[in-house]
Amino acid sequence: MAIDGLSYALRAEGVRKSFGTTEAVRHVDLAVPAGTVLGLLGPNGAGKTTVVRMFATLVRPDAGRIEVHGYDVVRQPQQVRTMIGLTGQYATVDGSISGRENLYLVGRLLNLSPSAARRRADELLERFDLVAAGRRPVRTYSGGMRRRVDLAVSMIGNPRVLFLDEPTTGLDPRSRNSLWDEIRLLVAAGTTVLLTTQYMEEAEALADAIVVIDSGQIVATGTPTELRAAVGGQVLQVRPADPADLAAVATVLASIGSGTPMTLVDDGLVALPIGGDAELTEAIHALAAAGLRLAGIDTHLPSLDEVFLSLTSDVPGRTTV
Repeated sequence: MAIDGLSYALRAEGVRKSFGTTEAVRHVDLAVPAGTVLGLLGPNGAGKTTVVRMFATLVRPDAGRIEVHGYDVVRQPQQVRTMIGLTGQYATVDGSISGRENLYLVGRLLNLSPSAARRRADELLERFDLVAAGRRPVRTYSGGMRRRVDLAVSMIGNPRVLFLDEPTTGLDPRSRNSLWDEIRLLVAAGTTVLLTTQYMEEAEALADAIVVIDSGQIVATGTPTELRAAVGGQVLQVRPADPADLAAVATVLASIGSGTPMTLVDDGLVALPIGGDAELTEAIHALAAAGLRLAGIDTHLPSLDEVFLSLTSDVPGRTTV
């Protein structure tokens, strides 16, 4: 589908989905250009997996419209399924047969010829460093190896659109980097990727654009640079000498800066987006006037982790004032 001169592989308009009385997705709009990676970020239970499952035709939306390369996921699910690959949060391969047999089986189900299915299986075993284990039953694999087979299965049909739902969970750094390289190769060849992840490093390494979803609705959209700018030019971190003073520090900072103070209990500090030196000076003076003893104070450019914390509301160890 082409709109405003751009060809979109994925589009969602006004999408809603509830499970019983729980509203999992509340009016989501997305437009993903072909041949790009969209990172979908959010805390646990934010609705990310539900969005992926609706795009992949596994769950019907209650309202709105979802299209994959112009095909409606509700009215034309078979056409959609021929173009997509999906890796969920947990490995779904058959443990009773070998990794190579899993790949061959899926290749045949996708109408590859026997010889083509064998070639593709061998190619993916090589790419994911599974040649030595390829003929062993998957039940004998480690968790990371099972995950790599699952990822390879989603890629065997050279999908035009690939849905990756937290794909590197449980992978060691070498396997993770191999997956990243494979994703880049697919995108360079024209594949569109919708990636959900909890790893900010992963989103920054792969995503052309990022959508932050919280409580079933989109709260921010942009490139990593744009999202950093949205929370202020710098982040002030204040660590009180006495952890019992965290709430008092947050209260003092509540009227200063470019956003809401974030009390990071596990780290023993309060973080606040600030716009520049004037706000930094104001914060220091206010803390001194309040008579609060500090163990440390510094500023830095916001990381994607801090952007994520500032934009979402349901993150363990974080409260806002």
